[in-house]
Amino acid sequence: MALHGLFEEYWANEMEENPFSATKSGIFEFNDRVPSVSPADQERRLIEVSSYLDRLNAIDSADLSGEDQLNAELFAFILKHKVALAAFDEWRMPFRADSGFHTDFSYVVSAMPFRVENDYLDYLKRLQALPVFIEQNIQNMRRGLADGFTQPSEILPFILPSFEAQVIADSTDHPYYAPFKAIPAAIDSDRKKQLKKQAQAVLSDSVIPAYARLLAFMRDEYVPNARDTLGASELPEGKARYEALIRYFTTLDDANADDIHQLGLREVSRIREEMDAVIRDTGFAGNFAEFIAYLRNDKQFYAASPQQLLDRAAWIAKDIDGRLPAFFGKLPRQPYSVEPVPAEIAANYTNARYVGASLDADRGGQFWVNTYRHEIRPLYQLTAMALHEAVPGHHLQVALALEIDAAPMFRTNFYPHAFGEGWGLYAEKLGVEMGVYQNAYDQFGRLTWEMWRACRLVIDTGIHVKGWSRQEAIDYLASNTALALHNVQTEVDRYIAWPGQALAYKMGELTIWELREKAERELGESFDIREFHDAVVARGGLPLELLRLEIDDYITITKSNK
Repeated sequence: MALHGLFEEYWANEMEENPFSATKSGIFEFNDRVPSVSPADQERRLIEVSSYLDRLNAIDSADLSGEDQLNAELFAFILKHKVALAAFDEWRMPFRADSGFHTDFSYVVSAMPFRVENDYLDYLKRLQALPVFIEQNIQNMRRGLADGFTQPSEILPFILPSFEAQVIADSTDHPYYAPFKAIPAAIDSDRKKQLKKQAQAVLSDSVIPAYARLLAFMRDEYVPNARDTLGASELPEGKARYEALIRYFTTLDDANADDIHQLGLREVSRIREEMDAVIRDTGFAGNFAEFIAYLRNDKQFYAASPQQLLDRAAWIAKDIDGRLPAFFGKLPRQPYSVEPVPAEIAANYTNARYVGASLDADRGGQFWVNTYRHEIRPLYQLTAMALHEAVPGHHLQVALALEIDAAPMFRTNFYPHAFGEGWGLYAEKLGVEMGVYQNAYDQFGRLTWEMWRACRLVIDTGIHVKGWSRQEAIDYLASNTALALHNVQTEVDRYIAWPGQALAYKMGELTIWELREKAERELGESFDIREFHDAVVARGGLPLELLRLEIDDYITITKSNK
């Protein structure tokens, strides 16, 4: 069929053009390559994507099955937004507050197989090619400087450590050397020594010097000449770009900043009432600000070591695992681990993140817990964190998507932010029904995380449209949540550097709860929580309007079968 041929052609091209993504998707034939990201490459890729969209539009959807109509709509969403966002040449600003081209390789290394000698030879070739990739990004950032398209100067001092972390004197201490510390026993001992020697040479002679040149560029050129403004709307074509990012991250064509800002204010007010009620349940006698200060300063709420933080997170995640069958009819076969955020990126990184893996990878998914400055990361946030990042949040939804029968590859790897992050936030509240919050402080931790996401609606639109300062945003988040002040700063910088993404969480979560309430209302005694959850996640990631249609179909079918 022409449609599936188009899918296969697109995916093969995507993997070849984006070898890092290929590795993370379990396609290992490009493991010896890095992406080419020059302006000419960017222009060529835009032409290719536009061609795919034209060819898709030429296919008569009336001739497609129901499943292929869904496939086509998802494909159109991907291509449409790629074309729309390519108009702003975002490659000129290839890093955010907590990640970017300079840290992405850490994810790639964790996804690569290291089973046989050829895996190591591929990795050595990839390391040898990495300096060219770094230099291309330097040139792209120079173009951004010339065009006034940069990250704000105000947040750059907090991002520089992630560039500094890659410049290490001893190559054997570099995180990219780690695979050579655990070479399989099947590889001959003499060959192991040769591989280690080659790795040390390429890191010392090529990779680390390339990162040193990058760091010098950041310190000497980028930081002194970055823009003094803050919001995305202050950039060239900034208003149009922010509007496009809102549509992409919320997956809603009619979403706008003013409505989202007002929704955020309403959610902040609602959640605050719930937080006040929980404070009363604890018996604390002071006001809200005093309770927040108490949580931030009393050592009973914090781990004594990074390992204790990891141990507690792992115990909670395992406890949740055992409760899943009561809430889901289908569970994924891929496991997950609980691991610390890599040290080289941890300082300005978010609290936690999920790193998915393919079904063919040597490892399952990874629930990353940030143990940097463990003494400021409260234990009472870990339950909400595990629900969101592991199960039934991101690991469950991502791992199930990989198992969709006969789905095109682009679809099993598709992650629309409002659906993905909305589901993660829904999972946090679902934990109340699952019985995993053990006390009022854990409940307050959940509410502080929900408040954090509600504040995002206000802060993101406030910064990028309404002229908020960085300090205004920090004060707003700090006064409404119990997040550690270090995390408040890293989160606000994340929203500044990554416009629009913070809007996905609440927009998606509220939609899922709205759809659940509709299903409960219309199905009455026929409502089964497991069937509803399967209907939400079993089809993989969906834009919110398509999710609405899927749940309407589930309701109709359930009514007819009961």
